[in-house]
Amino acid sequence: MSVSSQKDLSSLRAVRSNPSGRIWVSAWIVTAVFILSNSATPLYVRWQQEMNFSNGTLTLVFAAYIIGLLATLLIAGQLSDRFGRRPVLFPGLIAAVMACLLFATASSVAVLLIARFLTGIAVGVIVSAGMASVVDTGGSEHRHTASLAASVAMVLGAGLGPLLAGVLSEILPRPVIPIFMIQIVFLLSAFFVVGIVLKKNTSSRHQTRAPLHLPSVPSPNRLQLGLGISVFAPGITATSFVLSLGPSLLSKLLAVTSPLVAGGTACVMFLTATGIQFALKKLAVRIIFLIGAASTLLSMLFIATAVNASSAVMFVCAAIFAGAGQGLGQLGGLTLIALHIPEHRRAEANAVLNIGGYIPAALLPVCTGFLIDLAGLAVGTSVFAAILAGAAIVAALFVVKKLRRET
Repeated sequence: MSVSSQKDLSSLRAVRSNPSGRIWVSAWIVTAVFILSNSATPLYVRWQQEMNFSNGTLTLVFAAYIIGLLATLLIAGQLSDRFGRRPVLFPGLIAAVMACLLFATASSVAVLLIARFLTGIAVGVIVSAGMASVVDTGGSEHRHTASLAASVAMVLGAGLGPLLAGVLSEILPRPVIPIFMIQIVFLLSAFFVVGIVLKKNTSSRHQTRAPLHLPSVPSPNRLQLGLGISVFAPGITATSFVLSLGPSLLSKLLAVTSPLVAGGTACVMFLTATGIQFALKKLAVRIIFLIGAASTLLSMLFIATAVNASSAVMFVCAAIFAGAGQGLGQLGGLTLIALHIPEHRRAEANAVLNIGGYIPAALLPVCTGFLIDLAGLAVGTSVFAAILAGAAIVAALFVVKKLRRET
């Protein structure tokens, strides 16, 4: 055996014997797929100009991703809890690779829709089976660390994707193919992690032949899921707005056309979501939720101000607070799942949390996109901000009423 092979084996053994290291390595599969999830953001204006489609069509392209994600969440969590994480994760990664190939060669809106749909399938697999596998890797003794790793991996990948695409779009005349070829390399490394690092299967004693059903959680855990969704949903809806309509808003209303600015804004948003989770991870879940709801409220105040004052700086501030709102809502929701829901229902619970978050994240930006086509950017964005600000306030009141102070 070569010296290089011996070093590789030693490194692999070290990862397997180190619970924290194993957790963070397994979280790479989440990061790799989420890098793909938002890589298209800086390219939307380019495609919109080349293919000549409206803001409403643009939000439909974005929504195709969420439709694929929601459809996958209906079954991926249950299949993963029954048959193990690997049999579900591998097809999800294959869907991600197919999406990359379609993005790289896209010449019509139809191809973009299919690529975004396949991306949604891949992300649906990851947020249910992938994030559950990260928590499984931590075991009962490292649930807090594993929940943090899963949540951070998601938002970190979501931020790195648009940054990579923005940088390459700025320096290359034809950036699309290089962007998605790099994505494929990341995804191939994720295949390796799934095959080598993850636990082979969930416990067979929980496998069942009962028919598939709408994802749910045990009755005693419904309040915990409801609390997570109430804060996570407004946060992820805010970030979805920035991702889908942000580049168009920057270009048409604020006269900022650089794809690097659009990608950089999305990156800063998700890096904020990453950093704030590390900064506040030791706080009680109740406080995490309240700060998350307040962040989403501030994001909507800044976004309304940005549009009416034509201020790019205010828009970036809105994106930063949107990232904080999503990150904290997600961290709180995943922590409650890790602490209270048994392993054999965990992927299904992750699916429920994300279904509750992504439904408004699809519907509100799409409706806003068509409202913008009818009434203009300022009116459409202001209406969206008012609705989401109200949702954040309701979420905070729900947390204050239902979640104990020590939680």
